[in-house]
Amino acid sequence: MKDHASDAHTLAAGYALGALEPAERLAFEAHLRSCEACRQEAAEFGATAARLAAAVAQPPPAAARARVLAAVDGVRQLPPRVPAPAGSRALGALLRRRALPLALAASVAAAALGGVAVWQSQRGADLEEQARQARRELDVVSAVLAAPDARTVHGRTANGALATVVTSARQNKAVFTAGRLPAPGTGRTYQLWLAHGDTMRPAGFIDRDGTVVLAGDPADAAAVGLSLEPTGGSPHPTTTPLLLLPLPT
Repeated sequence: MKDHASDAHTLAAGYALGALEPAERLAFEAHLRSCEACRQEAAEFGATAARLAAAVAQPPPAAARARVLAAVDGVRQLPPRVPAPAGSRALGALLRRRALPLALAASVAAAALGGVAVWQSQRGADLEEQARQARRELDVVSAVLAAPDARTVHGRTANGALATVVTSARQNKAVFTAGRLPAPGTGRTYQLWLAHGDTMRPAGFIDRDGTVVLAGDPADAAAVGLSLEPTGGSPHPTTTPLLLLPLPT
C-alpha cells in the first residue's frame, strides 16, 4: 500500500465506515501508523457520516417495537451462505476497491433517505424540501467521488484545518471537505471561492466541519479559496484567504 498513496486515501472512507475486509483493514491500519494525512481523513469521514446521519435521525414511534415484534414470525429466513468462486471473490475485491470512495456518501445517503419518510409523515413541506435538497447534494457528492476521472488534492488552512478537494472533469463538479476549522466568530462565516484568473467568484459556504459541492463552474478554475467573511457572504473576498488550493489536474 505504501507504493500506492492514492489507493490509501481511497480506502479512508471505507475504513471509517467499517466497509473493508479484514485483510484490507489490517493493512490500512498499518499504513495509518505512518500517514498523518490518512489518519486525519479517516477521522473526518467518520465524523462527517455521524453528523449527517444525526441530522436526519428521528426517534421511532412508540408503537414501532410492537409492530416489529408482531412481524418477526412472517420474515423469511436468509438462504445459507455459499462461498463464492475464487474468480468472483477477486472481482468483488476489485469492485470494492474502486467503489470505496462512495462509502461515505452512500452510507450517509442511506441514513438521509431512510429519514425522508419519517420527515414526510411527521413534518411539513419545508422539511420535505430540505430532504430533497440533501438527497440532491449527496447524489452529486457520490457522482464526483465515484467518477473514473476523480482527482484529489489536500491542503491545510492558515488556521490549521485540513482541507480536501475532489474534482471530476466529466461531472464538471468539485467537492470541498474541511475538518477542525475554528469557530468563525460572531457575525462571520467561512466562504468558498473559485479562482478564475485574477477573479475570485463565490462558490458557497462551509461550516466548521463538513463536505459541500462547490457552486459555480470549476472547469477553467485554477484554485479553490477559503476566507472569513461577514455572515451572508461577500461578492468578493474582504480578508486574506485562509487557503488557496490549486485544483487537481
